[in-house]
Amino acid sequence: MAEVSKTLVEMVDERPNIDNSETFVQLWDIYRSARQLFDKRFKVSMDAGCAEFVPEYEGLPGTGARGMVSAWSGPEIDWFIHSWIGNPKHSFTNMHFTVWLGPQVKVPHLAIALGTVPDVFFFCDFLARADTTLDLEHLDRYYGAETNDEYFAFRRNPNMLQFVSPSNYVRRVMSESGICITSQSSPENIQFIGDMVFKRLNRWLKWVDEAPPVPLVERAALAERDLALRKNCALRDPANVIGDRLFGPAMTERLVSTLWGGNRVSQRPM
Repeated sequence: MAEVSKTLVEMVDERPNIDNSETFVQLWDIYRSARQLFDKRFKVSMDAGCAEFVPEYEGLPGTGARGMVSAWSGPEIDWFIHSWIGNPKHSFTNMHFTVWLGPQVKVPHLAIALGTVPDVFFFCDFLARADTTLDLEHLDRYYGAETNDEYFAFRRNPNMLQFVSPSNYVRRVMSESGICITSQSSPENIQFIGDMVFKRLNRWLKWVDEAPPVPLVERAALAERDLALRKNCALRDPANVIGDRLFGPAMTERLVSTLWGGNRVSQRPM
């Protein structure tokens, strides 16, 4: 597989005016179907801390940018982000479907991102909740044959260009089988990506259903680790630079805070 290691800003700046309206609709359809599967399994309520970003907010004058950030929580879900930002007519869009589980189980968190930069961007990973260099049971259970094979299915697909983030933090957070690619927008490529979203989502749901409970004495430490990881991921996201451009630093700071739960109102599950 060929690869690209430019920043998202560089890729957008090279082709800033590509109309991706049709592609955006196709990618959002994947998200809508994923949300339906999620809602069949989990009970969540929207957190009041995201109220200013729902149902939609607008970017700086002249950018044409818009977005929506909704944050949810429930008995089994610490924090769930369903969101999008960008301007489909001007190259950049970014959608998040990120599920942070509560500490009652130790199943990896699920992170999915789709968008256009202006080529299709796809990220899908199971965020580990243990040091997999030492916890081999966690590694083998969640990153074994099926997950590993999916990773290589993308590496071997000639239509997929591996995206190697210039951010050392992003590369460190990704698991051994995290998928991060760009591709041309075509029915075949979007179908390939959509199939992987649902394969991974359905397997993750099965893991949650089958997971043994975490002992009560271990849950507080796991919850604090989860929060620290979530905060760092939000603060260190390289796409925040684009957020500053489209929405201004003040709004971007509030958006980022919403992504990790800095302004949440609901209680965290324990």
